[in-house]
Order: sequence, then structure tokens, then C-alpha cells
Amino acid sequence: MPRIGRLSPASRRWLLWIGIGVGLRLLFIWFPRPGDPDTQDYLELGSNLLHHGIYGQSSGSRIFPSLFRLPGYPIFLATCQQLVARIWPAAPSIWLRFVFVLQAAADIASGLLLAAFARRHISPRAAEFTLALAMICPFTAAYAGIAMTECLSVFAISLGIYAAGRALAAEHAGERDYAALILAGCASGLAMLLRPDGALLSVALCAGLLVYTFRSYAATQGPQSALRHGLAAACLFGLVALLPLVPWTLRNWGQFHVFQPLAPRYLNDPGERANTGFYRWLRTWSVEYVTTATVYWSIGSDPIDLADLPARAFDSPGQREQTLQLIAIYNTNYSISAELDARFAALAAERIRAHPLRYFLVLPSIRITDMLLRPRTEAFYLEVFWWPWSEHPWQTTCAILLGLVNLFYLAAAAWAFLSRRVPFAWMLGGYLLLRFVLLGTMENSEPRYTLECFPILILGAAAALNAIGASPVQHASSVATSAY
Repeated sequence: MPRIGRLSPASRRWLLWIGIGVGLRLLFIWFPRPGDPDTQDYLELGSNLLHHGIYGQSSGSRIFPSLFRLPGYPIFLATCQQLVARIWPAAPSIWLRFVFVLQAAADIASGLLLAAFARRHISPRAAEFTLALAMICPFTAAYAGIAMTECLSVFAISLGIYAAGRALAAEHAGERDYAALILAGCASGLAMLLRPDGALLSVALCAGLLVYTFRSYAATQGPQSALRHGLAAACLFGLVALLPLVPWTLRNWGQFHVFQPLAPRYLNDPGERANTGFYRWLRTWSVEYVTTATVYWSIGSDPIDLADLPARAFDSPGQREQTLQLIAIYNTNYSISAELDARFAALAAERIRAHPLRYFLVLPSIRITDMLLRPRTEAFYLEVFWWPWSEHPWQTTCAILLGLVNLFYLAAAAWAFLSRRVPFAWMLGGYLLLRFVLLGTMENSEPRYTLECFPILILGAAAALNAIGASPVQHASSVATSAY
């Protein structure tokens, strides 16, 4: 093994960036991020499965089967807890730190996978930029110290991008990399077992494998042969990606007699009513994270403050009076009955009929923009209302700095896409567009839902930095690579 002093300058820089990445994530683990109630749900589901053979939640002395969460992360948490209890029985409470260390390792691996993709498809210089941007990214690093699905989801997406890129490089050379196709399928399967929106990765990669493989063979073998190659690659990938969902789907059919390969939209078990009318009404005016914190998260446990409803929640004085009546009914016992939910649904239908363009286009666009640009205060101990400088100048400063860092990743990636510097732009950009469309349909605007975009944003930002001061040969190589 060569000594550090004998390594090339580039290798020493790579080790430095990795060291910085490790240090940043250990810092976040040492100073834990804000917890989340979902963590306990994940752990309970996984523990009941491992200890009692029932994937469900406890109520009194009984365990009731459930399908409201996908099994990937619950099994991961429960396995880590059980493993630590066996290895360190005297200190079982450290299991959560063990989870954080594994998540940090996964996040470091994500950066290395993205750097390997950039080295293959852009340039060695872009690979170093990619590694640096991945290691210093505070948003992905922070979630290494939070027991939620985001960190492992980012890893699954990074692995899928790397493997799909390797498979497409082989197709471009007239070969087939079966291992890469299988690896890409496994990454997509993992993404879907972690979160239902992981299916977007499968759609984007499957379409990319089909289209780019077709383009690689069309010029030399004709469209029919090219189509066969593309379909073969896409089908193998799709088969591997869907296989992990088969046991889960069969379990849901046998247990609940429903076809549910992912998880329900409103996290409700079969027979459990969801407040769909209220949520639809919320989508007629909700566009920002503040509403999520003050209204959406209050449902079922806290009153809704009428002062938290903005003017856009009403189209007329009469509608305002009707809305306040419904909120007053909710505030009597902090619950939404079927009758109250139906009245919210009628109010939502009235508002949608009056302004369909606002509901289907304007508000979703604003929600997406808010999730992308808002300072990501949720992963740090920062106020949701971060902007009053006189109340907390330090938190306001931190939020502004985080917002500027976030804006850099977004702006640099956007420029790289527009200038055709990003390889396989239709595949990677297609994933972003699919995710944006999905996020636009949500009533609870949360910046963390865009964290899964960061593997592609990091690649895009690295491609943009690579274009600055690069030689004409590097520029031409980048453009040529993105074309196929």
C-alpha cells in the first residue's frame, strides 16, 4: 500500500475531501439534529416484525398489521437496534448512534458513486468537483444524524445513477453490462422500499435505459434492432427493480385484500378514513412551509389559529365566514369528522371551479419553488420563522447562509442543464421533472422532499464548475457525452 506522501496531488485532494466529508457528518452526529415523530413509527413497525412476525403497530397488548409505511427503513432501524443489543448488551441506548454512523457511511458512498459517474461521463476534473460538492453539502450531511429515510434514499438514487451510467456506457460501446443493469435495478428497488416516491427513480432510469440504448444502436444496426436492445436493457432493469416489491405486495393482498405495491398516499390503512376533503381544501391555498408547520402539523392534536390562514384562503367575505365556521368546529375537539371533511371537500370544489388554473398550475408551481428555494431550517435547530432579525439575529444569519448555499447548487445545476453540460440530461432531468410534478400535488410543502434531487444537483453543479476554465477538449467531451 503506497504511503500518503507518495500519492499523487489529485489522490491527496480526494482523501482531503473525503476527510472533510467524514468530519462534517461526525459533527452532525455529535450534535444530533432535531428528531421526528416518524422515527418511532418506523422503529415500532420493524421491531414488531422482527420480534413478533407482525408488521404493524401496537395498541394495548395487541399488534395490528399495517401497510402505511414501506418496510425498508423500519427493518433497517430494528435490525440496527437488535444488532447493537447483542454486541453491546451493556449499552443498548447507543443503537441510534450506530444508525447515524451507517447513514454517514452511506452518504460518503453516495458522493464517491457520483464522483465515479462524473469521471466516466464528464472528466476527472468534474469528478473532483462532484466529490467536493457532495462532501461539503450541509443538507445531505445533516440527515446522516436524523433517523429518517432521506440519507438512504439519496444513497439509492446515487447508486442508481452510477449503475445506469455504467450500463449505458457499455451499450454505447456495443456491449452489455449485465452486472450494472442488475445493480441499477437493485438501487431502484431499494429506493422504492424506502419511500413510495422512489418509484420515480425506476421510471426515469427505465426510460433512460430504453431511449439511450436505442440511440446507441440506431445508427449502426437500424431502428428495429436498436429497439430490441433498448427493450431488453429496460426489461432486465425493470424486473430486478420490481422483484423486491413482490413479497410486500403479496403480503398486503393476503393481509388486507388490496393491491398496494407501495404505500397509500395519506398513510391510512384499509378501512381507515383519510381527511381527503380537508387536504384538498388545503391545496387550494397552501404553498409554503410555514403553513405546513402551523396548520398541517396541527391536525389531530392542536388547534388551528385563524391568524395563520392567509388572505388567499378565501375568495369572498362569504367564503371567509364559511371557512372560519369550519375551523371553529375543528377547534372544539381537534378532530375532523366525516361530515366536517365533506364540508371542506365542498368548499374546495367551489374554489377549484372558480379558479382551476390557480389550483392546477399556479399554486403547484409556487409550492415547488418554495420547497426548492426556502432555507432548509428543518434539518437544523432554526426557527420556522427565521426572518425576524431583531428576535434571533444568529438564526437569521444562518438561515440566509443556508439559503445562499442551496441557491448555488440550484443555479449552477440549472445552468449546466441549459448549456447541455450534464450527461444523460433527459434521464436525470426527467427524474427532476417527475419529482417536481409530484411535489406540486402535495398539500404539505416541506423542503426536505427535494433532498432526493441533490445527487443530480451536485452532478449539475460540478459540470458547471468544470466548464469554468476548462480546455476546449474538455468542453467538447462534456457536450458529446451529454448528447448520447
